[in-house]
Amino acid sequence: MIMKIPEGECGKAVKKAMRLLEHMDRTERGLRDRLNQEGFSQEATEKALEYVKSYGYINDERYARNYIAFRIHSSSRQKIIQNLIRKGIDRETADQAWEEESVLNDYDEQSLLKNTIEKKYSADSQLDEKEMRRLYGYLVRRGFQFSDIASVLEELNIRIEK
Repeated sequence: MIMKIPEGECGKAVKKAMRLLEHMDRTERGLRDRLNQEGFSQEATEKALEYVKSYGYINDERYARNYIAFRIHSSSRQKIIQNLIRKGIDRETADQAWEEESVLNDYDEQSLLKNTIEKKYSADSQLDEKEMRRLYGYLVRRGFQFSDIASVLEELNIRIEK
């Protein structure tokens, strides 16, 4: 079904949406927010979204899969899912996309965590208390679980000096 670009403000909103999507893929909420930010009315924004969705230019499931595939080898599952939800992807879509992409990309969070730690410290390192707190904080902010961090540090024999 070919949709005709509406006239007036709605047409301007459609054209703006198309220009925005030329530069980068966006979520539905992201595009809606940007069009509202540009000063378009609610009606014009909804017409523009309807238009771009009808051609498949906007697809939250595709966006989530691409987002995950690009970041799966550098971020934890929890961090990626949080970012998707913040961008307007619902939890169910994010989880489903994660399941598909983690199988395709052979995701191993323990290996990712181990590699992240090894970039900062070698195995058998002794850290003072401040360095250990910083390392834990760094890893937790990247979405790794406290228990996983503790087990990988133990495996690498990275400990607090006495």
